Amino acid sequence: MAAPVVRIQSDWDQVLRKNEEEVWLSCRSPGKSTLYGTLTCQGVNSDGVPEIRASEGFLVSEVTKKSLLVSCPRENVSTKFLAPYTAFCRIHQKSITCLDISSGGGLGVSTSADGTMKIWQASNGEIRRCLEGHVYDVNCCRFFPSGIVVLSGGMDAQLKIWSAEDASCVVTFQGHKAGILDTAIVDRGRNVVSGSRDGTARLWDCGRSACLGVLADCGSPVNGIALAEADNSLNLGSPENTPSEREVCTEGKLLLLAREDKKLQGVGLQSRQPVFLFIGSDAFNCCTFLSSIYLLGGTQDGNIYQLDVRNTKAPVRVVHRSGAPVLSLVPFRDGFIASQGDGTCFLVQQDLDHVVEFTGPDCDPVYKVASWEKQVYTCCRDGLVRRYHLSDL
Repeated sequence: MAAPVVRIQSDWDQVLRKNEEEVWLSCRSPGKSTLYGTLTCQGVNSDGVPEIRASEGFLVSEVTKKSLLVSCPRENVSTKFLAPYTAFCRIHQKSITCLDISSGGGLGVSTSADGTMKIWQASNGEIRRCLEGHVYDVNCCRFFPSGIVVLSGGMDAQLKIWSAEDASCVVTFQGHKAGILDTAIVDRGRNVVSGSRDGTARLWDCGRSACLGVLADCGSPVNGIALAEADNSLNLGSPENTPSEREVCTEGKLLLLAREDKKLQGVGLQSRQPVFLFIGSDAFNCCTFLSSIYLLGGTQDGNIYQLDVRNTKAPVRVVHRSGAPVLSLVPFRDGFIASQGDGTCFLVQQDLDHVVEFTGPDCDPVYKVASWEKQVYTCCRDGLVRRYHLSDL
């Protein structure tokens, strides 16, 4: 069942700096009429924090320059809205389709519909390197654990490894028959995994730039993949052939495949054996692990399924905040951050009795989320990278 959802005007933090200015609010609950309201600025104190009055049906509390907690007593629901600390508008010219932050938090990498892939300073968005070599669009990019090497996959069906230090392309893998949609890195990165529109997931040897095998052939595009150590109780199957000595740290790992044909599949990385197959309500766009037991899959029609790998017959829970496609899922502390095609991006955490909404995009899809410590970065169709600070949670 969908939960009640509170929404706010996307630029609320800018508008509520001026006396008597107001922003709209709404609370939508399935099967009931939507409650509409406003927040009005009644002046700003010496610290720059606005005094805010809520219209009937809403309560506002815990106000800072960048956040406010709004409650709707009728639906017994609260949402904390968090405005971006800063937004970088000069990295790309067009919509930004993917981003990642290095393990040390110092660098970001992003890809755009303008055909470019760039490495930038995470603190201020200053461009450091342009990574040129893919033909057509680059679909996905991520840092290796070292933080100085980048893995990317493109519409040209090529997978490339780059040096973040001098922008050189060190390795190119070829073998997929269609665009690469997502990647994963095995352990420290001697092997990597790719998922493609051609319906296959492949394991690669970075040292020899060779394909070590097809992990799954789904007959349907693999939109997203995730990799993690599996819980000991899980039977991952045994490989039919002895694994190559070029396979490093593949044992005990479970590969998740978010498939276009409404299936979320688990495959033993070393065994190449199917472990489970869960059928959802629509195409799966993305997936991630919350732990060695719990995993998430997000669908085109807005469902986020949480599954327990030990029993995937029925989901542990289904989170549904809007019917927009779920585009990105990232574990965060003891919860997760999700972004959707209607511009919403939110954090669900076990110990919080409210959802945290990251505001800013006005109905433009938020394609990808990355986090580093207490910073959250998002990339959006409006061409902005936004950075949020979660220190006051």
